[in-house]
Amino acid sequence: MALQQQNRLLNLTTVLGDDVLLLTSFTGNEELGRLFHYQLEMISDDPGIKPQDIVGTPIGWSIELADNSRRHWHGFVKSLSRGDVDGQDRRNYRVEVVPWLWFLTQTSDCKIFQDTNVPDIIDEVLGEYGFADYNPDFQLEHKEWEYCVQYRETDFNFLSRLMEQEGIFYYFKHSEGAHQMVITDHKDGYFTLPEANVDFPDDIGTRAIDDHLTSWERKYQFVPGKWAQRDYNFKTPTDTLGTDTGTVVDLPEVSNYEMYDYPGEYPDKGVGGGETRLRIEAEETRHDIVSATSLCKTFQAGGRFTVDQHRDSDEQGAEVVITAIQHAGSEPMGYETGGGGEGGMYRNSITCLPASRVFRTSRSTAKPIISGVQTAIVTGPAGEEIYPDEFGRVKCQFHWDRYGQNDDKSSCWIRVSQLHAGIGFGAISLPRIGEEVVVSFLEGDPDRPLITGRVYHAQNMPPYGLPDAKNISGVKTNSTKGGGGYNELKMDDTKDKELVTFHAQKDLDSTVEHNETRLVRTGTQAVTVKGDTSLNVQKGQRIVKVEDNTYDLAAKKAVKIFAETEGVMITGDGKGVNITGTSKGVAITGKPNFDMFGSASASLKSPKIEVGDQVIKVNGTEISVVGKMSITLSVGSNGIKIDNSGVVINGTMIKSVAMGTHDIKGALVKIN
Repeated sequence: MALQQQNRLLNLTTVLGDDVLLLTSFTGNEELGRLFHYQLEMISDDPGIKPQDIVGTPIGWSIELADNSRRHWHGFVKSLSRGDVDGQDRRNYRVEVVPWLWFLTQTSDCKIFQDTNVPDIIDEVLGEYGFADYNPDFQLEHKEWEYCVQYRETDFNFLSRLMEQEGIFYYFKHSEGAHQMVITDHKDGYFTLPEANVDFPDDIGTRAIDDHLTSWERKYQFVPGKWAQRDYNFKTPTDTLGTDTGTVVDLPEVSNYEMYDYPGEYPDKGVGGGETRLRIEAEETRHDIVSATSLCKTFQAGGRFTVDQHRDSDEQGAEVVITAIQHAGSEPMGYETGGGGEGGMYRNSITCLPASRVFRTSRSTAKPIISGVQTAIVTGPAGEEIYPDEFGRVKCQFHWDRYGQNDDKSSCWIRVSQLHAGIGFGAISLPRIGEEVVVSFLEGDPDRPLITGRVYHAQNMPPYGLPDAKNISGVKTNSTKGGGGYNELKMDDTKDKELVTFHAQKDLDSTVEHNETRLVRTGTQAVTVKGDTSLNVQKGQRIVKVEDNTYDLAAKKAVKIFAETEGVMITGDGKGVNITGTSKGVAITGKPNFDMFGSASASLKSPKIEVGDQVIKVNGTEISVVGKMSITLSVGSNGIKIDNSGVVINGTMIKSVAMGTHDIKGALVKIN
């Protein structure tokens, strides 16, 4: 006779159709903030059911209640196990059933989320799954994450750790043909069970099979009296961001025990205070725990009920919420005729929390750790070559990021390690767009990158050809925007050819607040200026001394020396001072005075010497004027000429006056 499930306690619905599989038993567990998992034992007239027929498909089952309605479960087939075939050619099968959320464990990714909060991240991730059925119900104010990274982890792991961190929990509500994920963060997120009022009576053996508790145990556990955290925000570097929150649990000595953690992963004390409260609430979740068993078929995680009747008066009226439940149901007989099975049963064991207390899932999902360093490419908006913020931070495209567009949205702003960082002083060199940088991660946290170095690659090669230029080190920049120029400090350490080269693409501005000393030990110093040069000594004096050779000062046009108050002094030792003019001679203008002291003498040697055009005075104890060929003194047409032939005096009128004796002598004296 063919298998039939009509009129049975347990019914099963699969994509294979009615009565193809008959449910004989099921076990499973559900828990707040965790995936449910069930195992269903089945039998079929078809011994050839293949994995492709059922694995990954939806499945539903139900149990009959006292009022002939049914309580439903729903999920997806995770696995199929094929058992033995009996003598009637029927095969036993076992399937594992999980929620749709389980499929998120089968997808991993590396993805960056920016300037968003966890509820929005949940929406974005779950929204990519067309079969996701969920109901978000939030009351807490969830912080905005500037930068949140899913790194080499499944979608499920990623969402789980975020929800655990921010006090979010979830459960599943089953209905015929569907199950919905309820996501919440507050105690009003619990729901009232159909069996909202339940008894734990003395006369258990005489009660109906599906309406009461069969055991009850309450456990109180010691918890720490305080949670404290700190964090660091470089924008408020002197603030420790310390927060702490005490427990509401009233036990002796709890105040002596404190849980402390760092970093708290929050940007300021306002957010930190809320997250510290979540940490202590997670501790309080395990303080007051009820463990019970029941025959109540409608019980499920997230549902609350009240104990109306309890053999312990202290427990009577207790309102609790189910945080975890283990189901077990079976109906092994009667499947051939379709009649009710003999020995059909259902029971469960539950873990509960006082409904007045909010549930917080423990932070048990591991966050990925990047134990080493990575490299990334610096990015920015189109048209820019350098793109920092006011802190010198830049943005990057990580090699593992499939979604970034190599632009100013590829990452958060990432701090850059510098050689020196003080208050308005230090070193600064910003990575440029397209450069490859070395990225470390604080505490190994993918959410906290820090640029600690830079490396060349095949497109960005070193400025000096290697390995030939292995002896050269230095710094060479690139003019921006557009390139075509550079500033450079280059050092060549080749033995006996050591060289330091400094290049300024345009201007060089150097300031020395006190002394500047330069020493060229051997060799020469050459300075070439293709333009004007000015030297302004504002205070003190300028001394140029050539100890063992000459000092040449040359100009193509003119050399000008000007002294404002004390005149120009030229001192010559040994061979004196020589002033040599060109074809135009040496011109001295203005009203100069020439003073010669001591035993000094002045010697003017030139084919032609002209002195002044107005008044010339020569005053001395003895004056000697010697001309090798002639001496001529003239005023207008009057003059005296002395040469080797004699002395000639010409004048319009000549007077010869003597105050004493006047002698006129000559071999021949003619007076006309």
